[in-house]
Amino acid sequence: MPRAIRGVLIECDPAVKSIIVNIDSENHDYIIEDLDEQRCVVKETMVQQLKQKLNETLRHPHDNQEGSGSD
Repeated sequence: MPRAIRGVLIECDPAVKSIIVNIDSENHDYIIEDLDEQRCVVKETMVQQLKQKLNETLRHPHDNQEGSGSD
């Protein structure tokens, strides 16, 4: 029998959505449904934790970049 999961619609620019998808790809704990390039549905119970990880990633972008250096 199907079960319902409470979710929150997240709407953001594609760059931030890409970061959210990247965070979710580690354990698939956050995103319930990926709707389009600017929207996804996230588990209601995980919104605060996702915000913390997103803020951490945005504060330290150099930790997540590969091969980006100046010539």
